[in-house]
Amino acid sequence: MEMENIARSAKLAARAMANLSPSLKNKALLAMAKVIEERAEDIKSQNRIDLKEAKEAGLSPALIDRLTLDDKRIKNMAKGLKEIAELPDPVGEVIEQKLRPNGLRIEKVRVPLGVIAIIYESRPNVTGDAAGLCLKAGNAVILRGGSEAINSNMIIAKVLQEAAYSSGIPQGAIQLVETTEREAVFQLIKMDEFIDVVIPRGSEEMIKNIKANATVPVIGHGKGLCHIYVDKDVDLGMAERICFNAKVQRPGVCNAMETLLVHKDIAGEFLPGMIKKFEEAKVEIRGDEKSKNILSHINNASEEDWSTEYLALILSVKVVDSLLEAIDHINRYGSMHSEAIVTRDKDAAQRFLKEVDASSVFWNASTRFTDGGEFGMGAEIGISNQKLHARGPMGVRELTSTKFIIFGDGQIRG
Repeated sequence: MEMENIARSAKLAARAMANLSPSLKNKALLAMAKVIEERAEDIKSQNRIDLKEAKEAGLSPALIDRLTLDDKRIKNMAKGLKEIAELPDPVGEVIEQKLRPNGLRIEKVRVPLGVIAIIYESRPNVTGDAAGLCLKAGNAVILRGGSEAINSNMIIAKVLQEAAYSSGIPQGAIQLVETTEREAVFQLIKMDEFIDVVIPRGSEEMIKNIKANATVPVIGHGKGLCHIYVDKDVDLGMAERICFNAKVQRPGVCNAMETLLVHKDIAGEFLPGMIKKFEEAKVEIRGDEKSKNILSHINNASEEDWSTEYLALILSVKVVDSLLEAIDHINRYGSMHSEAIVTRDKDAAQRFLKEVDASSVFWNASTRFTDGGEFGMGAEIGISNQKLHARGPMGVRELTSTKFIIFGDGQIRG
């Protein structure tokens, strides 16, 4: 009954949210940003409780990293809310319009999705990002974070609600599911009477379970099995910088590189220095037979490695005979998230950009840039690697739908 009450309250709030002015929404967002900064010590205090319990439970370093809220991440949460306030309001935007021969004027306009349920793991900063983005797009949001972040999520949601509601946002527009029982998730994803879309962010297993059991439409934030292909015609220094950044800067995130593909003509020159740098950064290397012919000391890569998202300092390396082999490997094992080519050859780059099936494809840049903020979208709700309703980083616009509005003057159809 508790979940139904939450969903019902969100549905009522969504109707009011759709009519809010841009100025009121922006006022609320700035108030939310301010309170996050003002309550930073309270947030860190609750986060320390979650971190202590997570370490005692033996969570992986990658999950601990995602769970951690330090001063920088709290400031970034507030900054994200301010950036969302500065974005153009998508609601009511006229996407296209037509004047028909019979005098009908037809407009296609952006409208809120309605009620969005966001189910996520580990990252408590998602609570702020999700609440802000949904608010800006005129939606009500139901937040259900992971049990490992419950204390952090509760304090963040509490201060955001206080700031939003005191600014004129309707009650029920921002709600957090405070129970950690898994049954709550399965109830939530079947409430299509009240909820318009579910957006899961987390492990591949969690997203698969939600997709398999939901009756509410799902936009999945899938795993990030990202590749970088180093072509034969390449600036070696550039390739080394890009590959190192993509793997080492933050290995526990979905846009980190998991597999490095290198053209055979450059492998002997490129791999020794590159692997040495990786090993100095404590990266475990797992290579194919051709890689081991160059660097015999590295571990063997298994078939399973090519389809594994490590989220850790582990890297698979494969030497390929051609650009086509690299593209085929990516399209077979990749997760349609973020893929990159490093090359000076424009024709090779264009073929890679066209033929690789992913939501974000890079030429001479790190896959780590797949991010709503880096794409100029403000914060993001997630990164969709499916092809319907949204693909890639999901910002404010991706949290809207469309409707047709038709203006007539007594026309009837003959």
